[in-house]
Amino acid sequence: MARVSRPLSLNQATTKYWTLEETVRGCVAAGIPGIGVWRDRLDEIGVDAAARLLANSGLRVTSLCRGGFFTTGDGAAADNRQAVDESAAIGSPVLVLVCGGLPARSRDLVGARGRVRDGIADLVPYAAAAGVQLAIEPMHPMFCSDRGVVSTLGQALDLAAEFPADQVGVVVDSYHVWWDPDVQRQIARAADRIALVQVSDWITPLPAGALLGRGHIGDGHIDNRGLVEAAGRAGYDGFVEVEIFNEDIWATPGDETVRTVIERYQRVFTD
Repeated sequence: MARVSRPLSLNQATTKYWTLEETVRGCVAAGIPGIGVWRDRLDEIGVDAAARLLANSGLRVTSLCRGGFFTTGDGAAADNRQAVDESAAIGSPVLVLVCGGLPARSRDLVGARGRVRDGIADLVPYAAAAGVQLAIEPMHPMFCSDRGVVSTLGQALDLAAEFPADQVGVVVDSYHVWWDPDVQRQIARAADRIALVQVSDWITPLPAGALLGRGHIGDGHIDNRGLVEAAGRAGYDGFVEVEIFNEDIWATPGDETVRTVIERYQRVFTD
């Protein structure tokens, strides 16, 4: 049984090639109490079957990834409503929003951020009625062009502040915010807006394609404990998800990856 001072959740991205059933089985066997789910894995078995599987497992679903991409066109609205429905169906209290990058052939960053704000405003009533909190995830600036025009925790909080805290919060993902000289102040400011904390590590040199540059906590440069403790001081007492995108880790047998996740988590976070 994993014994950690802060509850651990395994985000499915970390064991990318496991099915949802395999990930659930791996978490239960290892004593990991939480799971972060990805929508493509729901699609493989269907939302109803996934909901039954998760409910019977005893695991807490800590998030569903992902909604957002408000800058990509008219189809985003329908897809985001579907993502809300899926979150509610599997018992996920949080839908993570990756807000989207610049539209094709656009240089209008201000306009893209306006489209994100409008998209969130349109989605909030639907999500609130379903009991799902939207969680804006700021992304490292290197992803601004293609994935996330919301680049700092401060920007995410400014967007969230227009709505009730139980309807729109933020994700503190260490990979995306660790570099920000204002991050400690913004975490303190976030208070009840922190919907989820995710951790991994920043390894250098980054592989080709920085999206896959995350490592196990302890292998890189991020003060994950300091960030999680700051979130705790701000009032966050929820799960901490380990979410890693890395081809070498994905190629490792899932059970071995889970053992490493637990060992590193205990090393960094156990008092």
